[in-house]
Amino acid sequence: MHRTAVVGTALATATAAALVAGCRAGEATVDGRGQDGPRALASTSAPARETPRPHRTFTHKPTAKPKATAKAKSVVHPPRAATPAAPRRTAPRVAPPVVPFGTSGDRVRELQARLRALGLFQRNPTGYFGTITQASVSAYQRGHGLTATGSVDQRTWTSLRSATRTPTRDELYPPTTLPLAKPDPRCKTGRVLCISKSSRTLAWMVNGRVVSAMDVRFGSEYTPTREGLFQVNFKSRDHVSTIYDTPMPYAMFFSGGQAVHYSADFAARGYSGASHGCVNVRDKKKIAALFDQVKAGDKVVVYK
Repeated sequence: MHRTAVVGTALATATAAALVAGCRAGEATVDGRGQDGPRALASTSAPARETPRPHRTFTHKPTAKPKATAKAKSVVHPPRAATPAAPRRTAPRVAPPVVPFGTSGDRVRELQARLRALGLFQRNPTGYFGTITQASVSAYQRGHGLTATGSVDQRTWTSLRSATRTPTRDELYPPTTLPLAKPDPRCKTGRVLCISKSSRTLAWMVNGRVVSAMDVRFGSEYTPTREGLFQVNFKSRDHVSTIYDTPMPYAMFFSGGQAVHYSADFAARGYSGASHGCVNVRDKKKIAALFDQVKAGDKVVVYK
């Protein structure tokens, strides 16, 4: 009995071991049922020695390489015909003017004096090439078969010089911007401020000789400068008008409140303005010198 109990015990142990081994192996089946189930246990009474199964390794199949896509066919365009470059146009070279517009100097004075000698420049030389001089140049060019550009090129300059004589110094540097008018007969004797409205000039004359001259401006239509024979009544170097409260430097009164004096407005605005009846002078140095020479009692002649 004791031996039988030992054998039974061993058999039970072996059966249990077989059941344990079968559960673990069956877990590897696909459908979840073990291959070593109860059928195998019922067909044997002795523990079967189970051969160890080889360890299964799972390998992954290499993924298929993607099929190479067909290379896009490169389209070869025929070379374009080269477009010939347009010929570069170069402007004809224009020679610089001999006397440029807008400049000042002795050459401009000579130009103006030569034009004045031909009656094409109605002023005395100023030494500045402005629009009036330009118009005179155009007039000369039209009358001498030249292109009327108003610009003094070498051809125009050569033509003008051959058509005129060399100007004298007095013709180049006259005492006034505007030509002096023929003096009134009353100006030919004694000490006289000879003032011409037509030429807008004042000539300081002593015994018929012009000592100095300057440009002047007169009163407006509503406040005209009186004409006639007068004399200097009194002088005031730093005078200020009591009526208009404006400065009247170097004033030389000849008829009531009318006087010959320096005008800053005339110097700045020129003939675009007018006085209240006085004779305005715009050259301060000239009238300052004149003020020192003129005496009370000297004649003043204002004429057209």
